[in-house]
Amino acid sequence: MRIVFRWYGEKNDNITLEQIRQIPGVEGVVGALFDVPVGEVWPMDKILKLKETVERAGLKLEVIESVNVHEDIKLGLPTRDRYIENYKETIRNLAKAGVKVVCYNFMPVFDWMRTDLAMKLPDGSEVLAYDHSLIENITPEELIKRVKEGSQGFILPGWEWDRLEKLRETFELYKSVDENKLFENLVYFLERVVPVCEECGVKLAIHPDDPPWSIFGLPRIVTNKENIEKILKAVDSPHNGLTFCMGSLGANPENDIPEMIRYFGKMGRIHFVHLRNVKITGPKRFHETAHPSFCGSHDMFEIVKALQDVGFDGYIRPDHGRMIWGEKGRPGYGLYDRALGITYILGLWEATKKMKERYC
Repeated sequence: MRIVFRWYGEKNDNITLEQIRQIPGVEGVVGALFDVPVGEVWPMDKILKLKETVERAGLKLEVIESVNVHEDIKLGLPTRDRYIENYKETIRNLAKAGVKVVCYNFMPVFDWMRTDLAMKLPDGSEVLAYDHSLIENITPEELIKRVKEGSQGFILPGWEWDRLEKLRETFELYKSVDENKLFENLVYFLERVVPVCEECGVKLAIHPDDPPWSIFGLPRIVTNKENIEKILKAVDSPHNGLTFCMGSLGANPENDIPEMIRYFGKMGRIHFVHLRNVKITGPKRFHETAHPSFCGSHDMFEIVKALQDVGFDGYIRPDHGRMIWGEKGRPGYGLYDRALGITYILGLWEATKKMKERYC
């Protein structure tokens, strides 16, 4: 198991590599390029510059997140082939730079979704929250405005404001795309990209839909065990894998997180793990919390034990954390609470590992 920490780059992150390096157990960062338009090739020189910056700080760059899939690919438009070729070239460039895992998602229009970017908990900390009843009573345009205002000027992955300006046009195109069609379009993409990943030694890891249900009538297909298994078997290669985001899947209490980890872990298809906790407060309503079990709705010990049981040796990052101790920054991505989360995860990992060695 290798601990990594998401970092948005020198120009887009108020957290420094020096601070990240001082968190016990962190080996590297999960990086991305945010100045390349979605669908275009990530240039080799920019990738190498990011790698050099990270390695100069004594960290590794082996995981990339937010190589976003162009909307034309999800929609299955005739233009998708050009964007798929660009995606393949980006994979090749990342492989040359030593990248091992690429995390992506296939969520239509919106990436992760929250209705409040700064919900205040009783202890004074602030967290990301979601209430589906609010979604049902506002327009997509109103929601985008709310999220943009709550972003505090930071880049939010998957929320490219220029792309979202074409919202009405995009929604119109999605009227002919249901879950079956979206799945077909994903398979079309994977059938062309996975062979390149096999050639380059890069593992592709799809991120679950966040949250795992339809929003504004748009289809979502990476939501539960059945759907994920269908995706992995459609292109049955070890390089077609999963980013197991327990916070995303855990927003639906019907998803048995430890059981899913054991199932997909034994298949060898979990390439990247996002660990965080959530507090479910009603049907399709939740807010994020600190990592420990008693703070949320999930037994983090059982989740880490499941990873230990399947011999997981991939990358783990603490996912969204609270904003605490007066820190100001990108919602969900403060330094302090995620650092606390890493310490907690390492403690659980040590305990479950020693239990396994002693009793097995």
